[in-house]
Amino acid sequence: MSQIETFYEVMRRQGITRRSFLKYCSLTASALGLGPSFVPQIAHAMETKPRTPVIWVNGLECTCCSESFIRGAHPLARDVVLSMISLDYCHVLMAAAGHAAEAAMEEAMEQHHGNYILAVEGNPPLNEDRMFCIVGGKPFVEQLRRAAEGAKAIIAWGACASYGCVQAAKRNPTQATPVHKVITDKPIIKIPGCPPIAEVMTGVITYMLTVDRLPELDRQGRPAMFYGQRIHDKCYRRPHFDAGQFVEAWDDDNARKGYCLYKMGCKGPTTYNACSTIGWNEGVSFPIQSGHGCIGCSEDGFWDQGSFYNRLTNIKQFGVEANADQVGMAAAGVVSGAVAVHAAISALKRAQKKTQDKVEG
Repeated sequence: MSQIETFYEVMRRQGITRRSFLKYCSLTASALGLGPSFVPQIAHAMETKPRTPVIWVNGLECTCCSESFIRGAHPLARDVVLSMISLDYCHVLMAAAGHAAEAAMEEAMEQHHGNYILAVEGNPPLNEDRMFCIVGGKPFVEQLRRAAEGAKAIIAWGACASYGCVQAAKRNPTQATPVHKVITDKPIIKIPGCPPIAEVMTGVITYMLTVDRLPELDRQGRPAMFYGQRIHDKCYRRPHFDAGQFVEAWDDDNARKGYCLYKMGCKGPTTYNACSTIGWNEGVSFPIQSGHGCIGCSEDGFWDQGSFYNRLTNIKQFGVEANADQVGMAAAGVVSGAVAVHAAISALKRAQKKTQDKVEG
């Protein structure tokens, strides 16, 4: 097996100082939500462990996951690809094509058997003898199974690989199938979204490289560090929801005021993702901030739930948030009740003062 350089060796060869390297480790810990105590652990891993070999394959998809990944900023996708991992096969990013590309994949699987991460973008269609997606003259599902044999773990990029996405929408004539239903004997990390957030994608790879284990996963197999909270929990429009202030029609006065988009079909209250904390395009914005409700693209089956503008109703599992109308009425009731109580207290104080004045007089 050829020797793979460590991340630190690559950075030193590029002229990066020790001080800059440690600063990078500190920033990496912060990006992953880890405390300062993890910085030495991250530095040690990057100094001693060889870069992780990664094989990236593509099935039925639109390449939006690749497009999102290469726009990562913390860390830069360039640093991930050129320094942190050894990306041995990815037909979107590699220079080779055709037989040369397939030979590179075979060589990588043989050299790093049992040690590489298999990244899967898209899903395999199983209908019509699996011929709806052909790679290198063979059905994609064959390439997927072949590559999974020697992988130590699999990352399912995006809603397509994680759940099936629009390719698997009813009636699903191609029988597009999520990765976990085809590969059942390997640990699979799902990174759903259409596409996933770039920093979530690079963050998962960084975590696996530095900590040398899979991140903690939720019940759906998603990393809890990025999918542990609803978008609704951290949305900057949440105070408007609690106050009963909602957009009632597109581009009305409430929309111009930035009120909550719940009544316009926003799926933030039932969607788990990091959009409202990390944002997109280096944290510039995310759909809700741009004036459009969340469509729930990191949740299974979002494409078969009817119109994206159908309003959620009766989400009683969230307590006070039974529905938007009740929240608005409750908010109005609290305000009117507070006014009444304030008026009563003021009247009582005036009566007590008059009584005291008579006694003193």
